[in-house]
Amino acid sequence: MSYQQYGISPQLVERIKQKLKNPAVKDRVKAVVQGLSKIDLQNSAKVQQLVRTCTSLLNEKLTPAQEQQIVQFVLAQRIDPSNTFHLIKLWGMFR
Repeated sequence: MSYQQYGISPQLVERIKQKLKNPAVKDRVKAVVQGLSKIDLQNSAKVQQLVRTCTSLLNEKLTPAQEQQIVQFVLAQRIDPSNTFHLIKLWGMFR
């Protein structure tokens, strides 16, 4: 299922991808998500905090609706960071 089906704009995704090309920014975001588990990524409050932290690092301003769309997208993906297939699937979505 595509992120666009959750109302997340391709322009927002492209802006974030561009910002993550900066190695310093990428390293800060990686430090935030390092060590997350599947349980963490199914916890709505934790995902919302991650979204807020990462968008702050990326200097992106999201509306509450955009933030909620991203949280719902992450929860719906049922991501398991220790499952390589899940990571490849996500990589394919955002290439």
